[in-house]
Amino acid sequence: MIIGVPKEIKNNENRVALTPAGAQELLKAGHTVYVQSTAGLGSGFEDAEYVSAGASILPTIEEVYDIAEMIMKVKEPIEAEYPLIKENQLVFTYFHFASYEPLTKAMVESKSVCLAYETVEKADRSLPLLVPMSEVAGRMAIQEGAKYLEKPLKGRGILLGGVPGVRPAKVLILGGGVVGTNAAKIAAGMGADVTIMDINLPRLRYLDDVMPANVNTFMSNEYNIRELIGTHDLIVGAVLIPGAKAPHLITKDMLKDMRPGTVLVDVAVDQGGCIETCKPTTHQDPTYVIDDVLHYCVANMPGAVPYTSTLALTNATLPYALQLANKGWQKACKENLELKLGLNIIKGEIVYQAVGEAFNLPYTSVDNFLN
Repeated sequence: MIIGVPKEIKNNENRVALTPAGAQELLKAGHTVYVQSTAGLGSGFEDAEYVSAGASILPTIEEVYDIAEMIMKVKEPIEAEYPLIKENQLVFTYFHFASYEPLTKAMVESKSVCLAYETVEKADRSLPLLVPMSEVAGRMAIQEGAKYLEKPLKGRGILLGGVPGVRPAKVLILGGGVVGTNAAKIAAGMGADVTIMDINLPRLRYLDDVMPANVNTFMSNEYNIRELIGTHDLIVGAVLIPGAKAPHLITKDMLKDMRPGTVLVDVAVDQGGCIETCKPTTHQDPTYVIDDVLHYCVANMPGAVPYTSTLALTNATLPYALQLANKGWQKACKENLELKLGLNIIKGEIVYQAVGEAFNLPYTSVDNFLN
């Protein structure tokens, strides 16, 4: 199979979908890999390293899309890329369709095959291609939140861990999954007073067992959320429903109950956000203020630490990419239910129910394309 790796063109997206080591593994399996010139530079990988691994370098993004049977990316295609995607071309990347209808319609019109990292799902309901970036984003949520609590950046002016004789900041984390757990670890390690909320009682029991003493667990419901938001300094939205739009756990009217300078970090922004007043921002312009509450809603947080993120992502995606390349997408998805669940759009048809329901668009069974 011919695999193409274009350079990411989303604002301040420095990750690349494949490391030189990953390219070498695909080449060893008999495939051809084309990488756009400087695609890996933001992550610390020179063109020469890809060439040394056996890949070929192409100067433009148009040439990569034109030659490839499978495109490997990090973030969803943006508008400039829509016309480049060809009929029957396999695009393997994060899509987050349910949060953006124009992308969904553009991919339907392209008649390509869209296999989304974020809906590849194991039998235990875990999301193996979302986990590494969720780990990065969860840890970064506290790192960024701590920074934006500083007064010059319009935060409350509170040090996350406090100092002797002064109470630490209070951190509220909505969601006890991968993002929330990693956020809690970092916040606790920095000395904050942490509360993590979830609707899953067994999960809360587990977190209560493994987290340090400065992390408390609390059942998530509207009453409890409203009770806590007025006393917490940093609130992290970390809720995910696979492939679907995130629910709004914090509504606009709740902002008035928060103290001026409270910081909201919505890690779920690329799935629509679990904070109603959330809207996607960029690393170039990451924050905005509504009702004296600071919102940090960068949709590609791991892009700020591309070396770590690219290595973590390739570690997770490469085994699946090899299956797709070795067998072709139809056979690979028929034989591997995890990959099958990653199929969102096939040749002009939506095949992932949550995506169709998000925009009241028709959807069909993925099995129609695999039999």
